[in-house]
Amino acid sequence: MIGGSLSRVQQTVNVSRGTSAVRRLFRSSEAALVVMAVALGIAAGLLTFVMNRTAHGVQSIIYGLNGQSLSAAPSVSFLSLLALPIGGLLLGFGTRAAARRWRTPVDVVEANALHGGVIPLRDSLLVCAQTLLSNGVGASVGLEAAYAQAGGGFASVIGQWLRLRRADMRILLGAGAGAAIGAAFSAPLTGAFYAFEIVIGAYTPAAIAPVAAAALSAVVTARLLGLEAYIIALPGARAITTEDYLIYAALGIVCAGVSIAIMRAVTFIEETVRSSTLLDAWRPAVGGLLLIPLAMVTPQTLSSGHGALHFDLGAEVALRFLLLVFVVKVMASAVSLGFGFRGGLFFASLFIGSLAGQLFAGALAHIGGVPQIDPSDAALIGMAAMAASIIGAPMTMSLLVLETTHDFALTGVAVTAALCASTVVREAFGFSFSTWRMHTRGQTIRSARDVGWVKNLTVGKMMQRTVDAVPASMSITEFRRRFPLGSTANVVVTDNTGAYFGIVDTARVFDASLDPESEVGALAEMKGVALRPAEDVRQAMNIFDAHGADFLAVVSDDGEVIGTLTEKFIHRRYTDEMDKAQREMFGE
Repeated sequence: MIGGSLSRVQQTVNVSRGTSAVRRLFRSSEAALVVMAVALGIAAGLLTFVMNRTAHGVQSIIYGLNGQSLSAAPSVSFLSLLALPIGGLLLGFGTRAAARRWRTPVDVVEANALHGGVIPLRDSLLVCAQTLLSNGVGASVGLEAAYAQAGGGFASVIGQWLRLRRADMRILLGAGAGAAIGAAFSAPLTGAFYAFEIVIGAYTPAAIAPVAAAALSAVVTARLLGLEAYIIALPGARAITTEDYLIYAALGIVCAGVSIAIMRAVTFIEETVRSSTLLDAWRPAVGGLLLIPLAMVTPQTLSSGHGALHFDLGAEVALRFLLLVFVVKVMASAVSLGFGFRGGLFFASLFIGSLAGQLFAGALAHIGGVPQIDPSDAALIGMAAMAASIIGAPMTMSLLVLETTHDFALTGVAVTAALCASTVVREAFGFSFSTWRMHTRGQTIRSARDVGWVKNLTVGKMMQRTVDAVPASMSITEFRRRFPLGSTANVVVTDNTGAYFGIVDTARVFDASLDPESEVGALAEMKGVALRPAEDVRQAMNIFDAHGADFLAVVSDDGEVIGTLTEKFIHRRYTDEMDKAQREMFGE
């Protein structure tokens, strides 16, 4: 009995030592991190395949599809469309139950910007389930939210288990999310730059090898499993000329305007619904009811538009019909997201952009004296420009065109249009769709660039807790006795209740012209100006700058003085943390 217990204890010790050795290996070796990224890429490819088949399987059961995509179906029955409000009802009440028990789930962009790459497993499971349900019943949302969350969330869980450094956690999260997107498009460069531009927020030397390895392994895995590429298109036969660059730049600007309108429409609907008397749990169901008449106009409004994109690219479709699909698809996407269906605009923006490009080419064909462009090329460029405007990743979308068409000339035009579109959106709007939705929830981030350390570096963590404080009623004579000249530069003054009153410069108290019996409170400065322990380093620096202060008190919510902070110290800490973040970015 005793021998068996000792044996089990020894086994536990051995396992613990082995785990510690593995953790040390991945924390100290870049090569080991790349090997891990390959494994995570394989997992991301598997997860992408499973979720893709799951969503399409649910759609096939509900809508009776025979191997075709939902948005490419010639028609759908009214009874099948009742799945939209029913699915919305399940989503609404499920989301409400989850909200009562847990906080709002963290997505990959927010995790890398604010939480150092940490996503709880529960959050990833919840986001994936909500997105699969929304897309499965046919709402006009894409699966990219589930793909990225699954790949990034799995990488985050592994990184947390290995107790990796913050910088490595962020890289692995980006690698996992980018690998899943790459697997969905069967495009490794697209997945890699999705990780750089959207999830990590920077193209860094330390991230190149892990991200590329994860994207390549995910794409290979997806191809071996038989997952078809999201977009299969051929460029037009017409050669690209110098004039085309200007024309497609104009298309990029048009797509930028449309994308801003779409993002504002989603927000307007969302805010209008929230301010109404409609209960949160019922909102997706009502949104599902509103989607039914749009789907009756054309099934191309349903799901992300994958099948419809292929159909419209390969068929001679009348401009009037394309315009109709464009309008109802935009409406369906805005209603789906505004009423609470879970998903993203990435995949939907590709379809909307392809429609915008074809409409743009058709409009030019009816204008005399204007150079004509190929509708297929225009569809691909519009797709890249619209998606770049909405998700904020011009190089990602340009490389998608390259990997889809293998046409370098067309890719050059795509870069031009995507950069024009992205620049206009950043100048006129300032946000991508993901960061805009976080902005409407009170976050201030504009990208996935790591600002979490700023939020974590609070006044409460930096302040000096030993406080030199005197009551405002103390006489100058007594103050001089307690604080001789040169003993301290500043002293906090409190009122008769012990609450913060102001700050006294010690040197001023020793002015010979002062009445020794007067109260020191008369010399107090910075009255009503103080720091709060929850304020972060940037907020604190703004307060110092706004009031020209070099020393401030830190007070609690009830006005009690709990510490002090100097401008010199806070700037030194900020510079140190900036330098540390810079070194982590470049892998130093």
